[in-house]
Amino acid sequence: MELFVRWNLAVKNPFFLIFFLILGVFIFFCGFYINIDSDNRLIRLRKESNGSGYKIPKGGMFEYVSAANYFGECLEWFGFAIASWSLPGLAFAWFTLANTGPRGYHHHLFYKEKFRSEYPKDRKALIPFLI
Repeated sequence: MELFVRWNLAVKNPFFLIFFLILGVFIFFCGFYINIDSDNRLIRLRKESNGSGYKIPKGGMFEYVSAANYFGECLEWFGFAIASWSLPGLAFAWFTLANTGPRGYHHHLFYKEKFRSEYPKDRKALIPFLI
């Protein structure tokens, strides 16, 4: 009940909605940039390797997480959820995290096993400084 009251008050306050719309759009485009930048880095890495095997991704958000493209995608959809301030938007963001989170974690484990001592020890799997 308390959640419904808070949501109802938020919807009736235009400042609240405009603030979260702007914040959500900003977060969405930050995630979009991270996603595109990370995908481009992976594409370049594949071209540079000429099929010679796996290499450690570097630069951009790859300095902080193993699955920077997945982090960017999650950020995009959580930004969308904030901007839309809707249950379907939030559900989509959570399902995106539920889908990409385990994949990113397994990529992280693969990189750690494949590269062992060469792989950066402080790099996280999906969320910078946390997981």
